[in-house]
Amino acid sequence: MRIALIWEHLYMVFWAVIFSLVIGLPLGVLTYFYPRVRKTILWVVDLFQTIPSLALLGIIMVFLGAGKVTVITGLTLYSLLPIVRNTYLGLREVDPALKEAARGMGMSRSYQLFHVEMPLASPVIFTGIRIAAVNAVGTAVFAIFVGGGGLGSLLYNGIRIQNMSMILKGTGILMLMAMVFDFGMGRMEALLSRRAVGKTRVSSGCAE
Repeated sequence: MRIALIWEHLYMVFWAVIFSLVIGLPLGVLTYFYPRVRKTILWVVDLFQTIPSLALLGIIMVFLGAGKVTVITGLTLYSLLPIVRNTYLGLREVDPALKEAARGMGMSRSYQLFHVEMPLASPVIFTGIRIAAVNAVGTAVFAIFVGGGGLGSLLYNGIRIQNMSMILKGTGILMLMAMVFDFGMGRMEALLSRRAVGKTRVSSGCAE
């Protein structure tokens, strides 16, 4: 039964992170390219963070009904801020000399974005994805209150019947899950950082 709850929890987290990437990365690029919409986009994604997670899920449930779709939608909205903000910051912090060199080589704006700026910004972007994923693991416990299931049901039942063993087991599984996500994605982040440093050196050599 607990294995099923773990997979149910991971299922909601996985799709929430995927959808937040599909939405968040383009929004981050927009904030980088268009200063006029930057404040609006960052304000909107920041606004979602100010709404208590259970309240947000309740509002969404009114429109989508109870179930995993409501949970995934809520987690997606909660995960947008770190992804959008880090995409913008990562692109903004790329060395201006490298951007100038890319333009001097005749690269189009889109080619420069996908072949120069995004690879160099990938460590910072991935940090945002890492934060979003770890946060989603914890926030998904509220799925039980909107019919989504997951590990939140283990904690809820433990509290309801005052079973400390059940509460500790649920908490331990969540902590372990978050640590595995954090450690695994931290290793990937370090790998991306090394690749970005190597690409920077190569690009700097070409610019010279």
